[in-house]
Amino acid sequence: MLAIKICKILRKSILSLIIIGFIIAIVAFSINGHVVLSTKKQIISPSEAAAKNADCVLILGCGILSSGQPSAMLSDRLAQGVALYKDGAAPKLLMSGDHGQKDYDEVNVMKNYALGQGVPSEDVFMDHAGFSTYESIYRAKSIFQAKKVIIVTQKYHLHRALYIANALGLEAYGVASDPRAYAGQTYRDVREILARNKDFFASIIKPAPTYGGNPIPVYGDGNLTNG
Repeated sequence: MLAIKICKILRKSILSLIIIGFIIAIVAFSINGHVVLSTKKQIISPSEAAAKNADCVLILGCGILSSGQPSAMLSDRLAQGVALYKDGAAPKLLMSGDHGQKDYDEVNVMKNYALGQGVPSEDVFMDHAGFSTYESIYRAKSIFQAKKVIIVTQKYHLHRALYIANALGLEAYGVASDPRAYAGQTYRDVREILARNKDFFASIIKPAPTYGGNPIPVYGDGNLTNG
């Protein structure tokens, strides 16, 4: 009798876990769909971006190689961002990435790329504390005082960035930088579903970023952010 009761309890527990898991999956995929669909129209072409008169082109950081060169994904973001700047989409570039350690510095790699393409140093701002997509967007508005931005990253990532911008009251448009296929993209697509859910809730709670600081208006001199 005891064994039968244990089996019944186990069956009920397993069924309950399956139901809970099913509900969580439905919620997660519903949020994912909402984030994608609600931002779809904000993804525009480079030619459309030129007419937006944005305050800056916000390039989101990505990995850098041990050689100190930008990764393939970051290289493509930088190329697209600089092209937008040169086409007049915005008068400034805002490089936002991870510079939380002395031996890992995305933003100076990003700025050096832009300088190598002939962009004046004063037109390139660096956000050294863009540790996440959420923090990059938050700081673009709160620290760099941007009101309208063109965000550059790969398309799969743009939806989340644009959703965060909308939630924080920052007018934003996105230009995708996907000139080639990237290894491991299936993994990133799956991971992005979870990330969209995380930032969906972050956009409701609106936590402050890791670092605050005094405003550095993006319409000023980018050399103020050198370091």
